[in-house]
Amino acid sequence: MSQSIAFYTLGCKLNFSETSTITRQMESFGFVRKEFQQGADIYVINTCSVTDHADKKCRKVVKEALKINADAKIVVIGCYAQLKPQEIANIPGVNMVLGAAEKFNLAENLNTLAQTDETLILNKNIKETDVFVPGFSLGERTRSFMKVQDGCDYFCSFCTIPLARGKSRSHTVAETIKVAQEVAQTGIKEVVLTGVNIGDFGVGNGETFFDLIKALENVNGIERFRISSIEPNLLTDEIIRFVANSKKFVPHFHIPLQSGSDIILKLMRRKYLRGLYKNRIATIKTLMPHCCIGVDVIVGFPQETDELFLDTYNFINELDISYLHVFPYSERNNTTAKKLEGIVPVKVRMERAKMLRILSEKKRHLFYQTNLGKTYTVLYEAEEDNGMMCGFTENYIKVETPYDPLLVNELVQVQLLEINNNANVIPLELSTCLHD
Repeated sequence: MSQSIAFYTLGCKLNFSETSTITRQMESFGFVRKEFQQGADIYVINTCSVTDHADKKCRKVVKEALKINADAKIVVIGCYAQLKPQEIANIPGVNMVLGAAEKFNLAENLNTLAQTDETLILNKNIKETDVFVPGFSLGERTRSFMKVQDGCDYFCSFCTIPLARGKSRSHTVAETIKVAQEVAQTGIKEVVLTGVNIGDFGVGNGETFFDLIKALENVNGIERFRISSIEPNLLTDEIIRFVANSKKFVPHFHIPLQSGSDIILKLMRRKYLRGLYKNRIATIKTLMPHCCIGVDVIVGFPQETDELFLDTYNFINELDISYLHVFPYSERNNTTAKKLEGIVPVKVRMERAKMLRILSEKKRHLFYQTNLGKTYTVLYEAEEDNGMMCGFTENYIKVETPYDPLLVNELVQVQLLEINNNANVIPLELSTCLHD
C-alpha cells in the first residue's frame, strides 16, 4: 500500500517552489499526496530561518501534525534544518532532519529512516553544497514560482542565508530555458523568477541575469514573466531598459533597501549606498511611470538611533515606490550584527515597524489612485472568497471582482474604476485576451 505524504511550507517563494518540486518527485515514487489536515503517514515541514518567528512556527507545525496523526513520521527540511539540525532533532516527534542538499533525495532518505527508530540528521557542511537543483511550483495558484538561482556569496552582517543555502549557483541559460518550456506545457500563464540572489544568476559560467531574461522573452506559451526580489546593485540599467520594452516581462520590481541611512547600510555590509538606490528608482520611473516598486526594510538594526531611523523614513517617503515589506531586526546566531553594540530595544523596533507599515499603506493607496481610470490586463486567480475573486495587473495592482469560474487563469483587459473597502481595485472588464 502506498504511503501518504503531506507538506507544510514556511518562508519565501523559493521554499514554495522547492516544496512543489519535491512533491512531484515523491508522487513519481508512488507516494500519495494529502492535504495537511487530512492526515498523512509522513509530514514534511520545509522551514525558513529569516526570523525567530519562523523557528517557533516550525515547532508549532510539528505539534499540529502529531495531533492529526500521532503515528506520523515527521521530516524537517529547509534553512532552519541546515542551520540548527540538533535543535530540530530535539523537538519531540521529529524523526529526520535533512540539510540543503539532502532534501532533494527525500525518497531515498525515507528508506534509511524506515530502518531505524533513532532521529536521523543528514546534512553535510554547507560549503560542500554546490549542486543546483532547479524547480517550479505548480497547482497552488495560476502563477508559478520558478527557481533560477540558489545560494548567496554576499555576507550581509544580519543574514544567515549563505550559511543555510551555500554559495551562489545556477544552471546555464540553456538549461533554465528547458525548465521554462516545461512550465509552459502546464498552462501556467505567469512565471515569477525566484532565487536567493537572482541578479547573481550565471556567476562562474560567464553568463548573466540579463542573458537569461533575454532568452526567456522568446519562450512560447508563457504570457508574463515577473522578476522577484533583486539587489539594487545587480539591477542594471540594461535590465531596466529591457523590461521597459519587453512584451512579456511586467513592470514590477521588488528591490531590497534595508535602510535609508548610509551609516546603517555600511554596518549591514550592503553592496550599495542610498544614492545608487535613489538612481535606480528614478531610472525605472522615467522609463515606466506606471511601474510597481516594492521595498524591503529592516528597522531597529544595532546603532539605528532615532535620527538615523528618521533618515530612513524620510528617504523612503520621498521615493516614488509602491509598497514596503517591513521587518523588525532580529538577532541571528553566527552573524556579525549580533556582536554590534547599540542594541535597539524590541519595543522601539516594533514602534518603528508600525510607522513604516502605515507609510506603506499610504504609498500603496497613492499608487492605486494614480492608476485609476487606466486600462491594464489582470490574471485572475482560482481562489474564491465570499463570492469574490482576485487577480493582479501586470504592475501588481490587486483587482477584485465577483467570482466567475470562466475567468480563472484568464488574462482579462480591465479599466480600473475605484478602490474598495478591502483596499483592492474594482474593475470594469473590457475584454478577455484570447490565446491559442
